[in-house]
Amino acid sequence: MPEMVAGTMGWGWLQTAGVLQSHPSARARTDGAPGESAQEKGWGGEALSKVPEVTLLFWIVKILATTLGETGGDALSMSLNLGYALSTVILLVPFFVLVGFQIKAKRFHSWLYWAVIVGTTLAGTTMADFADRSLGIGYPGGASILFACVIGSLLVWKWSVGTVSVDNIVTTRAEIFYWVTILFSNTLGTALGDWTSEGTGFAGGIYLFFGLIAVVAGLYFFTKVSRTLLFWAAFILTRPLGANMGDFLTKPHDQQGLNLSRFVASGVIAAVMVLLLIVFPQKAGEHPGSSE
Repeated sequence: MPEMVAGTMGWGWLQTAGVLQSHPSARARTDGAPGESAQEKGWGGEALSKVPEVTLLFWIVKILATTLGETGGDALSMSLNLGYALSTVILLVPFFVLVGFQIKAKRFHSWLYWAVIVGTTLAGTTMADFADRSLGIGYPGGASILFACVIGSLLVWKWSVGTVSVDNIVTTRAEIFYWVTILFSNTLGTALGDWTSEGTGFAGGIYLFFGLIAVVAGLYFFTKVSRTLLFWAAFILTRPLGANMGDFLTKPHDQQGLNLSRFVASGVIAAVMVLLLIVFPQKAGEHPGSSE
């Protein structure tokens, strides 16, 4: 794969508590891609960033969103017994509506951004389950296909825009690739979480993916590996972590779960997300893309 433009992954959370607040700058650089309208730029001619800075808060809320996607998706497809196909159709409708509003927005809206993220995790859960179980291709087959989709979307994004740096989400074209890649990555993460849990159990899967995320953090601190590559690696790994956490909370005791109601678990997780976003309001910022 071509080298990706480097950026910041938000591991600066080891600094003071102030890191929970977004960077004061609410603007990001643009590559000057054609098709930008004057409305997409600030007073100084800089394109306005529509994504949050990657900080500790970003990763905490992202993990909560992936866990909510697992419990919420399963509540629809399993608890309500609607099946994976119908649940996927139902969940994709609000996702497309929300992502449409997100793309049309001229600036960053924290609540809208995270609503779209949750939409990708909910739809990603039922999409992965449909591919793995209903289509009969199994977890290895589903994960392989979805991994190819993620790589394919990144390569086409790179070819079309010139970079997959998420600091560059200032044009409609880049933002469409951004959300397509996120939808594929969250769907892939669900398949990976379900696949690994068969061998490790849900608690073991949680430890496994926390460990892999720690490895990515180590690569960030002690190597010069592309920061954008590390960002997408961490972004994908948080999804199977959330899948295992969601299953651990809701699966019955004989499956090593806590047997909590999927609806109650989803409500509590959503409430914690809302509380965090109220207490620590986010602003637009780098995500990632600063030159190394």
